[in-house]
Amino acid sequence: MPECANCGGFVTESYVRVFAPGERETVRVCPNCEDKLRDGADVREARSKRT
Repeated sequence: MPECANCGGFVTESYVRVFAPGERETVRVCPNCEDKLRDGADVREARSKRT
């Protein structure tokens, strides 16, 4: 079962297929992460709290 590398939360295989870089089996950050977010091909610290 795939999980987020940042928070350990569950992500679907479809989400991994779309958002994981290259041939990785997991994503670096998911929509549930409050401290980081995707910024194009990179991951950055969130500037404000996400809800």
